Amino acid sequence: MPRFSVIVPAYKVQAYLTACLESVLSQSYPDLEVIAVDDCSPDGSGAVIEEFAARDARVRAVRLAENQGLGKARNAGMARASGDYLVFLDGDDTLAPHALRSIADRLKETGDPDVLVYDYARLYWTGETVRNKAAVQLSEEGPAPFRLEDRPGLLRLLMVAWNKAYRREFVLRERFLFPPGYYEDTPWTYPVLMAAESVATLDRVCVHYRQRRAGNILSTTGRAHFDVFDQYDRVFAYVGTRPELACWQPVLFRRMVDHLLTVYTRKDRLPRAARAEFLRKARTYYRRYRVPGLDLTPGARLRHVLVRRGLHRTYRTLQWAASTRRRVRRIGVTSRRALRTSALRLHYRVQCRLPLRADRAVFTGDDGHGHGCHPGALEEAFRAHAPQLRTAWVARPEHHHTIPSATARIAPDSAAYWTALARSKYLVSNAHFEPGMVKRRGQIMVQTHQGTPLSHLGLDLLERPAAVRELDFEALLKDVDRWDYVVSANRHSTLTWERVHPGTYTTLEYGSPRNDVFQRATSADVTRLRASLGIPEDTVAILYAPARRAFRRTQHCPLDLERIARELGPGFTILARTHASLDGPPPPGVLDVSAHPSVPSLCLASDALLTDHSSLMFDYANLNRPIILHTADHETFKAAEGTYIDLHATPPGPTARTEDDLITLFTTDHWRSPAATRQRAHFHSHFCPQDDGRAATRVARRVLLDNPG
Repeated sequence: MPRFSVIVPAYKVQAYLTACLESVLSQSYPDLEVIAVDDCSPDGSGAVIEEFAARDARVRAVRLAENQGLGKARNAGMARASGDYLVFLDGDDTLAPHALRSIADRLKETGDPDVLVYDYARLYWTGETVRNKAAVQLSEEGPAPFRLEDRPGLLRLLMVAWNKAYRREFVLRERFLFPPGYYEDTPWTYPVLMAAESVATLDRVCVHYRQRRAGNILSTTGRAHFDVFDQYDRVFAYVGTRPELACWQPVLFRRMVDHLLTVYTRKDRLPRAARAEFLRKARTYYRRYRVPGLDLTPGARLRHVLVRRGLHRTYRTLQWAASTRRRVRRIGVTSRRALRTSALRLHYRVQCRLPLRADRAVFTGDDGHGHGCHPGALEEAFRAHAPQLRTAWVARPEHHHTIPSATARIAPDSAAYWTALARSKYLVSNAHFEPGMVKRRGQIMVQTHQGTPLSHLGLDLLERPAAVRELDFEALLKDVDRWDYVVSANRHSTLTWERVHPGTYTTLEYGSPRNDVFQRATSADVTRLRASLGIPEDTVAILYAPARRAFRRTQHCPLDLERIARELGPGFTILARTHASLDGPPPPGVLDVSAHPSVPSLCLASDALLTDHSSLMFDYANLNRPIILHTADHETFKAAEGTYIDLHATPPGPTARTEDDLITLFTTDHWRSPAATRQRAHFHSHFCPQDDGRAATRVARRVLLDNPG
């Protein structure tokens, strides 16, 4: 019996079906069967299915004698399924790489719930990939599994069958089937979620939902969209026979009204002549299933009034008026912004005609955050080696307090900002430079980046849609063409940067400027920092700094810190610097330092680093203190974001796959064993050969004096 039965109905999808089936059969989790159902498709979809069935025994071909529609095609697939879990995938969509492995891991982690809800991304015909905007509902924080009443926000997600895995025994016990007609997912999804005794979520993109330019069923104009009424009859009939579900009547009613209005207002669904009729029928359904006493916002109340009374012309008039009002408002806001932008650009062009100031340097880091990182170290070194140089730091006003008094403070996109970009000879950043600026003859631009690269960056992200987000590759390469120098900490960084950011710049492989502070710090500095953080004396301070998961919209703490602190006891203190806020006050033995402005200070104050895929490990290696890795989701992270270094082959210290293994490492002292020391020494020699406390000095002397010294 396979773990998954992936059911793929096919009708007029011959151009996409090969990619769909290959995305399933190439999954790194092979314990599956594919039931591909040819819904009597008039194109070559059936032939594609037969070809896959002939070459892979996991594919079972089913052909229906006549076209029955998506719902009944899925039912035909379910009737032949033998897997523990049912997964539905439309024939023009695809599974993300390693999706089934992530689903299997989450099912095991949550005790095989009745339903697992996961995320998707819309894949547009232009090639653009956009993740579901309601993914916040898939947060994995809190109890798991749960019931729908514990997480009613799940009903805000797209009501489709293919963003969930269903325990087959649960589906059979409840006798769930898909109805005929359009919108067949509606009377399936609502009852399934309401009936499930256990539900869990997976905050990961598992399906790429293709947005076709033409041929999508729901984008086909016709009277078949009237089927939505029959589907809600089925939903309310299901609830009506189960008194324990009566509490969901208000939610279902509001969702029905919203759904009917979506069908009514979309221009590509109803024929123009049928819209008034549709709204009249919506009025009937409003009165049939109305729940009195709903608490509605003013806007929702108006929409409900219009549906309840079937006011087709009034609704259209109000739509036109609202649209006009929005356009006027946008024009006003846009005009004010455009006027300010035009004034600043004019100011910039004027400043660009004035001479460069050879004694000016502008620094910025982390997209407008405070003084620090490599640019912070270089700003201090520039002032030390060129006392005549006047430096300025670009940061948002709330971070100005972090800037040294000797350094001018500049707010982004201000007149002073554009003056500095136009007139300063030196520009230093660890992020992208201002897209609107023009590099002038004589200006020198120094790109420091933000640490030794571990996960994929630059052009390598072209093949990582889950991690790429909104990166503009054309703009990236234009920025690269302006760089004069790139600061590199080691040979690995040099080779990576030059490949993923190809350009004519000069690489300064001089070490990591931000790590110079580790060589200068004294034991008195460490004592002072520990006291400022409130670390109890005679305790081992563990800095826990997991990497951010770019493939997740919502971040969560990968470890149960309360349990770990409890198991380790009072001899340990965990400094938690995570990308997700802790639930409530930190538990005993845990200090939440996520908002602390100085990562180097946290490193100095700690006795060991606990991380997973964070590049902070390369910096921390300079302290010659233990580094412990927790890599429970290593394969998922590697699949989604890619990694340049095999941390299992070249670890900076001992590695734990599970929380239990991690606790054992600390309680048995393996975290600071001779073997761990040897691993750390090898890691340091490979990635920190030039971190001797003088990296910033070498960069400053080379850039300012053309002599690294």
